[in-house]
Amino acid sequence: MSNCRFLYHNGVVLEAPPVATFLQSLPGAYTTTRTIESGTRFLFWERHMKRLSSSIRILLDSKPDLLFSSVSSSSSSSRFLMMNRSVRESSIYDLVNGSMSEAMRSVVSKERGRLCGEELAVTVLVTGDEEKLSRLDDEKVVDCLDVWLHIGGYSLGVGERAASLALVGRGRDVAAAKYSDWVRLRKPLEKFRPLSTTELLLSNDGDHLLEGCVTNFFVVCRRKSSSGSLYGGSLGGFEVQTAPVTDGVLPGVIREVVIEVCLSKGIPYCERAPSWSERELWEEAFVTSSLRIVQHVGTIKVPVGSLKALARSKPEEIEWKEKRFKEGPGMITELIQRTIMERGIEEGFPLKDL
Repeated sequence: MSNCRFLYHNGVVLEAPPVATFLQSLPGAYTTTRTIESGTRFLFWERHMKRLSSSIRILLDSKPDLLFSSVSSSSSSSRFLMMNRSVRESSIYDLVNGSMSEAMRSVVSKERGRLCGEELAVTVLVTGDEEKLSRLDDEKVVDCLDVWLHIGGYSLGVGERAASLALVGRGRDVAAAKYSDWVRLRKPLEKFRPLSTTELLLSNDGDHLLEGCVTNFFVVCRRKSSSGSLYGGSLGGFEVQTAPVTDGVLPGVIREVVIEVCLSKGIPYCERAPSWSERELWEEAFVTSSLRIVQHVGTIKVPVGSLKALARSKPEEIEWKEKRFKEGPGMITELIQRTIMERGIEEGFPLKDL
């Protein structure tokens, strides 16, 4: 077993590969979060369980093959629709919490010193088996779902460094659900990654930036008045922009909290995909995930030419246009960072309550 990570499944501790390798090995819906306050609380745990349940229902409704290890040709859409209706959020919550509680007691409490990092990073994968499902009553659909836990140490400080982004591909399918097969589907994009780039951006038209491969993407823009002049430097002079879920982006947990923070702090907010052609108005940019929380952006690169041309190019032939931001997080980004961490502590789920 790795000194820094392990898998927990049905009471058994297994050797753990890197989390991306693990996710490529099984179908399913998943979510990733981490602990805060020296490993004593999970960050936004209830929100993650809600999103995980939503992902499971979306996959049952539209893409059951992304959830189950095998889907026979005899399985009808009405069958999976019935399953969707019978899977309740509370049953997923109980299923995952039961497994996590066992892992915390039997493994993590004993092996905590062997996990590298100040906190724990936890990926919960829920996968299914249609063979088991066929033998179950409709009211027991949750019994055919398996929970896998990938647990490792997480070192703080990653989100404090500036992110470097590059636009390399189109948006994802079934973006409303977080599913493990996306890890495999995004791999071909890696060959276009410029040196020192920490996250890859997605866009369907090469101008409107949707999200990152593993993050949601935000910009802070200067606002213009009806006369076309720029507002002053107060909060009201800026607008936070991010692509709406209807454009095909993941409804991330931290994304949801950013929206709430903007509303509570009086920061103008718009669910509109940031347009590269308007980048002269961008004062700040940041990406969000449950590990990085809020990470400010230092540079964004977009290829010269279309995304179709990019796909036909050799990596060394690609020319890039670049947007640079001031060093360090800006005023709006810093306010959102601080407020989200305050909320994270307020909503932190004590591990002892599992």
